[in-house]
Amino acid sequence: MSIVSLGYVGISTSRLADWAEFGTKFLGLQIAGQSARTLSFRMDDLSQRFHFEEGADGIIQHLGWEVESGAALQSLAARLDAAGVRFQWGSAALAGQRRVRELIWMHDPAGNRVELYWGPEKADSPFTPGRNIAGFRTGPLGIGHVALTCDRIESTLPFYTELLGFGVSDYVLAPFKAYFMHVNPRHHSIALIETGQRGVHHLMMELMQFDDVGHAHDLAQLRKENIAVTLGRHSNDHMTSFYVKTPSEFMIEYGWGGLAIDPANWQPVELTDGPSIWGHNRSWLSEEAQAVLRVQLQHNADRGLRHPVKVLPGNHVLIKDC
Repeated sequence: MSIVSLGYVGISTSRLADWAEFGTKFLGLQIAGQSARTLSFRMDDLSQRFHFEEGADGIIQHLGWEVESGAALQSLAARLDAAGVRFQWGSAALAGQRRVRELIWMHDPAGNRVELYWGPEKADSPFTPGRNIAGFRTGPLGIGHVALTCDRIESTLPFYTELLGFGVSDYVLAPFKAYFMHVNPRHHSIALIETGQRGVHHLMMELMQFDDVGHAHDLAQLRKENIAVTLGRHSNDHMTSFYVKTPSEFMIEYGWGGLAIDPANWQPVELTDGPSIWGHNRSWLSEEAQAVLRVQLQHNADRGLRHPVKVLPGNHVLIKDC
């Protein structure tokens, strides 16, 4: 697979000042650059992961997907051209703004701007979080995942699976319809949720230490942030997380302990246990969907549904013997 990770995200907002405070003091990101109309953040050793520009709220301006090399980018460009997909090569100025060597861009069938690039720029100084956290689980797994809403999943899914080579991890048909796709061992780097309209549902950031999620949950209540989805554990990627509304109204999922898969041998299945093992009360669901979810959660509790905790190198610290 040529695409290796979700590497960067561009967002428009009318609340740059609020994002500067929210991004650093709550999420723990580091400001990489700031002007009267722009704001960018770091979350690891790369020079830029998130870029904000003054504009309408809650709009993903672009999604940047990293490919392995310049040759891989040329190969993907040839595949797109053969399939009749219109794309453009990014200018040197655009590549400089994105902090990458080279890129192409196009729109998916839902209208989302997709950018494919190689050669991300490394920062010349260590990552310094905006608050005291142990860091984010990124590296070859990318920044996390993005969940997009769309009119009809069937209209958009083939673009990612058949054309760009994403693998389907699993899918949900109730209480809502969603497909989850991977490009590396992270269970999913993108999800499509069928809502009848295009938009961004949430971005996920995975922390290296579970207690940092708990501290953020406390901060959300102390700061009177809007917790849109309560603490819970997902049934597909096993992430323990909660969701908070951002200054741009879409959500950030803040979690720990995500599942690592083997993409070469992974077989997708329908999730019949619901989207979560426990918790994750979703304030945005309709009453009809809430009723379906309550039945699923009751069933999970009745049969004691459990999954192992994903203790991985770097995402935990062993307690010393007394």
